[in-house]
Amino acid sequence: MNILIPDISLVEKLIRSVSVYLFLLVAFRLAGKRQLGQMTAFDFVVLLIISNVVQNAVIGNDTSLGGGLFGATVIFLLNAGVAWLTFRSKRVERFIEHTPTVLVRSGRILWENLRREQLSLPEFRAALRREGVVSLRDVRYVILEEDGHLSVVRGRRQRASPHA
Repeated sequence: MNILIPDISLVEKLIRSVSVYLFLLVAFRLAGKRQLGQMTAFDFVVLLIISNVVQNAVIGNDTSLGGGLFGATVIFLLNAGVAWLTFRSKRVERFIEHTPTVLVRSGRILWENLRREQLSLPEFRAALRREGVVSLRDVRYVILEEDGHLSVVRGRRQRASPHA
């Protein structure tokens, strides 16, 4: 037995790798941006289990070095292709990437957006503290970015004029 020669056909290996890659791409897209940017110990365990579960779907009965390297190469090429497509096409980018969500505007929490992102108030407050925000009084915007991290735009809120 040669460790470099795959035990299954390269076409099957290609189909397996592409299928698993596309499945994971869609699954992580549906999981939401909060889960991607703020991984808890539970999320990490789930990720490890998923990687172990889909490993067999990628390699099948093939444990050869050549088969593993071929599968990894297919996944790297797919990832590069998706990155290129999202750069070239706004439509593909909108499908693959998340869009930013405003969570705070003029010092006020937008509760509906917080609920839509499935972000609890304790999690949100902890994320704000990590960004150095103790009070929302002087925060203009807090934005949940595509990668799951918060961006804080500081600056005094504009108060409504009493003569308006």
